[in-house]
Amino acid sequence: MPQFLNNMEIKRDKYLNELVAMKHSRFVKTITGIRRCGKSYLLMKLFARHLKDCGVDGNHIIAADMDDYKNKPLHDPQNLYEYLESKLRDDGMHYILLDEIQLTNDFAYVLNGFLKKDNADIYVTGSNAKLLSTDVITEFRGRGHEIRIHPLTFKEFMSAYSGTVQKGLDEYMTYGGLPQIFEFGDEPQKANFLKNLFAETYIRDIRDRYDIRKDDELEELLDLIASNIGGLTNPTKIANTFKSVKKSDISHYTIKKYLDYFQDSFLIEKASRYDIKGRSYIDSPCKYYFSDMGLRNARLNFRQNEKSHLMENVVYNELVYRGFNVDVGVVPVRTAAADGATRRTQLEIDFVCNMGSKRYYVQSAFAMPTQEKREQEEAPLKHADGFFKRVIVTGDDIVLHRDDTGITTMSIYDFLLNENSLDF
Repeated sequence: MPQFLNNMEIKRDKYLNELVAMKHSRFVKTITGIRRCGKSYLLMKLFARHLKDCGVDGNHIIAADMDDYKNKPLHDPQNLYEYLESKLRDDGMHYILLDEIQLTNDFAYVLNGFLKKDNADIYVTGSNAKLLSTDVITEFRGRGHEIRIHPLTFKEFMSAYSGTVQKGLDEYMTYGGLPQIFEFGDEPQKANFLKNLFAETYIRDIRDRYDIRKDDELEELLDLIASNIGGLTNPTKIANTFKSVKKSDISHYTIKKYLDYFQDSFLIEKASRYDIKGRSYIDSPCKYYFSDMGLRNARLNFRQNEKSHLMENVVYNELVYRGFNVDVGVVPVRTAAADGATRRTQLEIDFVCNMGSKRYYVQSAFAMPTQEKREQEEAPLKHADGFFKRVIVTGDDIVLHRDDTGITTMSIYDFLLNENSLDF
């Protein structure tokens, strides 16, 4: 899969560094992620090149693409075992790189056996149709280490994009960050690629893995989630919508099951609600975001392109990429009504971001054209704990500044193009 534009290679340094850090560990290093996000390229090109640059002899790099017809015999576990065994030439370290490992039956038995060898270091990629995060844990009996990769971040996208950052962000929020997007020269080609990919790959993967015979409701649920990114919902609310609008009797249990399928396939991610003052999670409702904006837009035939919602989704994806656990913040406050009574209300912070001892409160505001709108965005941040950094990310191209209450406001460009932007 080419990842070049104007002879520029897209680097995936974060993931490459994770692989390098796990070298020689007694785990099967398993690269997972949504289809077409660059798993194979990371392992078979970038990591293989790293090994050679470190002086590893080519005879000690055992690489096989299981999706290549010539390697079809390796789908038999006995053949794979014998092939790998024959390649261990001496006592020196050998690096086993296997792409699309799920195509081999009982692959875990074969690879778990090689974990016992002192001269074998194992890396694989797995399709989410057959190898999910939960499978990495169970199949390798606690000896699997998952490296989850995502579509391109905006910074990675811009490293191979020749236009302005403003135009680049429009493209990114419309067609997303799957690397293959760079292979298509015009907008209709990009749109058709994404729509076909969704129908022929992602939906089929889910249908085949879970043996779903009738998938109309599955696809309608995807459309509903795509239309409601950043909106609070839950399976019961969705089931009621199906009943009232579509006259469907689909149960909230089936809705929840389908939502889990979408998450397992890395199509969407869930953000739970967190009571900041009570320091506890609120069971329901929650928010869902798409892992790639191009796929989300393709699902809706590129009809619903509200910039505020798209930007919120992009901000969420960036925070997840940076390694944060991301929740939706709820801030209970008491306000005085006109009659003098005190009423309890809830304000919302778009994202509560945690990583170890670090916490950030982040608001996504595409535009703040009036003082009233600014005060609306600032209100929940001012009522949150004062010990953690509070940030508003805006779609306006502004100079970063911090007000006298400690709230930092920065442009979406500053936020996305510098991975340390929250510490400015």
